[in-house]
Amino acid sequence: MTQPPSLLQLDERVTVLPIIHGSGQFAWLTRRFLLEHQFDCVAVPLPESFRESVEDAVLELPKPAIVIQQTTPQYGNPFSLSGDDDGDDDDLDDAPASYVPIDPCQGVIMAIRAAMGEHIPRAFIDLETNHFQPFSTVMPDPYAVRHVKCEMFAAAVLPSIPRPSDEHTRVRIAHMAARLDQLSKNFERTLLVCSVLEWPWIREAYRLLREGRGRVLEDFEHDDVRPPDTYPVDERTLLFLFGELPFITSLYERARASLEEDENLQIDGVKELLIAAKEQYVNEFGSRARNVTPLLLSKCLKYIRNLSLINRRMTPDMVTIVTACQQILGDQYALHVAEIASRYDQGSVNSSLSSRGTATAEGTADDGYRDDHSDDSWDPEKERQVTLGIDQARLPGGDVVSLVNRLPGPPLMWQTLSLQRRASRDEKERWEYNWNPYSQCSYPPEDERIEMLRNRVCQRAQAIMGQDLARTEKFTTSVKDGIDIRDTLRHWYEKQIYVKVIPPSRGQLDACLMLFDSPADPRDYPWRTTWFAEHEWESTLAFFASDFTQEMVGPGIGLGSYGGAMFLYPPVPIRDIWLDPRLDFTATLEERLIAAACMHSRCRQVAIMSALPPGNGWRRLARRFKKQLVHVPLASFSDEEVKQLRMVHVLNGSDVRSYAADFIRKA
Repeated sequence: MTQPPSLLQLDERVTVLPIIHGSGQFAWLTRRFLLEHQFDCVAVPLPESFRESVEDAVLELPKPAIVIQQTTPQYGNPFSLSGDDDGDDDDLDDAPASYVPIDPCQGVIMAIRAAMGEHIPRAFIDLETNHFQPFSTVMPDPYAVRHVKCEMFAAAVLPSIPRPSDEHTRVRIAHMAARLDQLSKNFERTLLVCSVLEWPWIREAYRLLREGRGRVLEDFEHDDVRPPDTYPVDERTLLFLFGELPFITSLYERARASLEEDENLQIDGVKELLIAAKEQYVNEFGSRARNVTPLLLSKCLKYIRNLSLINRRMTPDMVTIVTACQQILGDQYALHVAEIASRYDQGSVNSSLSSRGTATAEGTADDGYRDDHSDDSWDPEKERQVTLGIDQARLPGGDVVSLVNRLPGPPLMWQTLSLQRRASRDEKERWEYNWNPYSQCSYPPEDERIEMLRNRVCQRAQAIMGQDLARTEKFTTSVKDGIDIRDTLRHWYEKQIYVKVIPPSRGQLDACLMLFDSPADPRDYPWRTTWFAEHEWESTLAFFASDFTQEMVGPGIGLGSYGGAMFLYPPVPIRDIWLDPRLDFTATLEERLIAAACMHSRCRQVAIMSALPPGNGWRRLARRFKKQLVHVPLASFSDEEVKQLRMVHVLNGSDVRSYAADFIRKA
């Protein structure tokens, strides 16, 4: 054991550890400080009335909870130095309830937790009051304490710490100094874990007391307070309880349970967050998901770093992370990041504890957690849950109360993120039930994008057709269509430059095929239909796609995925190719599309876009109709673009177009 830094010692018997509340970095520092130094007592800035509830809740960690103490009617002003009864009873009755977050990343909770584990006595030294006023201001980023010692960090911020302006905080600080003086007479080594904002004023009050000019314990009056109540917290609102992101908090707990290194989790946890969001994103969208490559993730992390520096922070907050992901990888990936960041994975923590317990109990230990209850099952604990909001909570009885944190961190600024939420299962079932099978139409923005792709495929096919007529000639006065390097090197001995001459394409294209998934499994694409042009710039379209009724994304809006499509432009009326008996000789979905395009095309060539060049079977099928297939590689187009264009939304009537944009999500 080493001696505590002299800068943090009030005297030879009392040491103060200044921390920033709600910081995982300072919670880690508190635990390490207690392990590196020996103390006989740990003091925390909480009233004695919170002892039993807080310590019982700490024993239940990693299960989060909240300890709420509601106000009681008071008479007079207990903080008045003169003792005059000038208080306002109505103000006291309307005072918000105070609470203590049982947060694993809260330094005070970590101090209590570590002290209980080491069987060190705990002292709750704050003043009993019904009218708690938090003392908080802007502070440096807690990540800085990872690179400097805690005493250097406290000394660096000392000039910027304001003196408490309200009488309530000054009385609380004087009371804590008096309690520390009392503890110093009973214990040889006492550690106080308090806010860095209170540290210099507690030290000042303690020294005044030692000099005989401070207030002793008998000078303070305590309110008659209610015993606090402990409640479990709705997991969807843990973001309002924890100082760190719930996902980062669960990583700290998992590392603690499995005895892993957790010093760098505040930053490394962001990387794990992006990877976990990628897995969930790919599981939802499957083949329609964007390719979240390591390069894109590195760009996203760089963007997060730059936004954090712009906001004068060393570690990113949730808004910064989600905004960067939204700009780099789109709304849907950002939505998964926001959802996972707000999720506290208590199951993984308990699983780590269970695996360790099984190894020491010969397989008889129970993990204490089972994820076999769904949202529809009745859980008696849910009846006692508190739903949190911004500085307020809904109690189990339905009452909404205002809250103030007994362990306040830096002031928070709440911002709004524009992300389209995911539809619930009940909503999807209701939309599917109300679907009218006799009214269908397309989504115009998607029609425009797919027609633009058809136009580009035809242009590239015509360019490929013109390359067959290309020739080279010696350079005279113009480079024509560019220098032909191959022929120039071949005739290097002539000391002449050869240029390319590509004549204009003589062929025309009125049929275009797009095969996104080949070979296609008919079971994956049960929806096969032919659509006719609604406008003059649209094509006659025949395609096979996934069943849109299986994925409802809005009221009267279904989502399918193209497997393959045929375009005829200018549009012509044709029979539905999937019911045309003249095409029954084909065996696969792709062959039927190729045969239909060759049968209805009035040009000699047919453009086909696919991942691989057409095989001999497809070319023989085209020669049967005296046509030639011009292949355009699918890889010549952006993978993200193709995945977006494969999405086809079906609307249940033209009136749905007025609000379809509010529900349609891009992958």
